[in-house]
Amino acid sequence: MRFSRPPAFTTRPTLEGTVGMAASTHWAASATAMGMLERGGNAVDAAVAAGFVLQVVEPHLNGPGGDLTAVFVTADDPTPRVLDGQGPAPSAASAARYRAEGLERVPGAGALAAAIPGATDAWLLLLRDHGTWEVGDVVGPAIGCARDGFPAVPRVGSTIAAVADLFREHWPSSAALWLPDGRAPGPGQVLRNPAWAATLGRLADAAQGPTREARVDAVREVWAEGFVAEAVEAFCRTPHRHASGTDHAGVLTVADSAGWRSSVVDAAVGGFRGYRLAKTPAWGQGPALLQMLALLEPYDDAALDPSTEAGAHLVLETIKLAQADREAWFGDVPDAVGPGFLRGLLDPAYLAARRTLITDEASPEVRPGRVGGREPRLAELALAGVAPGVSGGSAVGEPTVTLEGEPGAGETPTGSHGEMRGDTCHLDVVDRWGTVVSVTPSGGWLQSSPTIPELGFALGTRLQMTWLEEGLPSTLAPGRRPRTTLTPTLVLDGEGRPVTALGSPGGDQQDQWQLLYLLRTLVGGWSPQAAIDAPALHTTSTPGSFWPRDREPAGAVVEDRLGDDVIAGLARRGHRISRAGDWALGRLSAVGIDHARGVLWGAANPRGMQGYAVGR
Repeated sequence: MRFSRPPAFTTRPTLEGTVGMAASTHWAASATAMGMLERGGNAVDAAVAAGFVLQVVEPHLNGPGGDLTAVFVTADDPTPRVLDGQGPAPSAASAARYRAEGLERVPGAGALAAAIPGATDAWLLLLRDHGTWEVGDVVGPAIGCARDGFPAVPRVGSTIAAVADLFREHWPSSAALWLPDGRAPGPGQVLRNPAWAATLGRLADAAQGPTREARVDAVREVWAEGFVAEAVEAFCRTPHRHASGTDHAGVLTVADSAGWRSSVVDAAVGGFRGYRLAKTPAWGQGPALLQMLALLEPYDDAALDPSTEAGAHLVLETIKLAQADREAWFGDVPDAVGPGFLRGLLDPAYLAARRTLITDEASPEVRPGRVGGREPRLAELALAGVAPGVSGGSAVGEPTVTLEGEPGAGETPTGSHGEMRGDTCHLDVVDRWGTVVSVTPSGGWLQSSPTIPELGFALGTRLQMTWLEEGLPSTLAPGRRPRTTLTPTLVLDGEGRPVTALGSPGGDQQDQWQLLYLLRTLVGGWSPQAAIDAPALHTTSTPGSFWPRDREPAGAVVEDRLGDDVIAGLARRGHRISRAGDWALGRLSAVGIDHARGVLWGAANPRGMQGYAVGR
């Protein structure tokens, strides 16, 4: 038995060239990045310019008030690094305080869920240290999009339609911006955000100083301590409706943002089939992918084929084990972020013990292991079903996007059946000199909290990934980062050279879908585009990272193209199957370097008819 062959047809070619490659979830961002590369900018200049454009053209999936993580190497240093743009909880955010507000969970929308905004400062830090262009140059395309307008993709309108009543009744500043003429925008309708264009212009004007680095830092200071931070604090003082159905004020202050800056940290690195993979440390979910691959390492090639019943079953059961450890152990605490934890998580003896839990039947249980010999602990609410009182019509979790049919007016796209819960953006760039950037920006969506009218953006909701139960690695605590789902990937060959940068939107599904790609390319030998096109699947058996933190025991969501026989076989094994449609799951993009030929390549997702790769 062999790993299945890729289909002869792909939805688009794997692009190849020698100048540069960019791939992202929106064509405008990819084109912006390539424009920077064509004009002599490096991959960092290109990624930053594209990232600011993504904030404008995908406002339902990311925004200036959100967060990001990136993994990158530079032409001068092949050591993989992680850009930490995940802001921590404000000083007044604690489990005890939120429980005193009558909450069991951190709401999925509203300013109480806002961490210190990290995305904008992180983009600027990356530009300062590894870019070559000025702030005004890289934000220019985004200013133009926000000021002059951009055609709304269908999911912008459907997302706004889902929360239109919330905007009209409780968030008037959001209604003023996103309900032109009182209605949700239709596909292709040109939208503008003049307030954000003006904010970006003021930030660019603040770039004063004797060196480029000093000019970038001047902008960072204005963002964190000047007019932006002041407007954020003033906004948070006024109570507003949260996803809990109750009204609360936020707790974010100027002092919080002034006291934090993004940073660059060492990547968590694991191995698979002679390759090295770089991920975020365990304050994010990145090491879970390293554990999935390590668990699968000893199996024969054919056993790892997710296009077969046995392979899909093995993949799903492996994911459950890794995600169970994520639930019990990952978080912004010393026991999880130190190097000893990763060694314990990937210890061969520990992995061997975990593999014994995989049988021919689907497990409905959440089964964390004893990493380092310690007893695991899960949140009491982690094993519950849908939270009582959760209903449609509110902005919950990360935005849920269906690809096979947009929800109509009044429908709230919240379930995990055929929909992508936890969606966001992704961007990959490689340049001719060998700098490679993979970045997943998210948060600060238009539906995450009311628009701050003088700034033109909303705050994020990443604190919903924390628990209000004390004593857990992911308990809400001042200054502690929420366990982010943002998890880009960088693959290096046996000589330590970068070969692939990839990632996907999708919240808890991000690493699940990336796992399928890696198996098909690194084991099956498929081309990047064939692997991105291939039928996807994921489990919903693990507690969700987003409010209301529900799960479906033994749940498995599959694309119909996986095939009736394979799907029926999974059902016989006990997986509770949800069919998502033919082209509904996974929104990966990837770029890379073929060192043997001296060629750059790029590939992007066709689902939703929005993602695009471009290069020359």
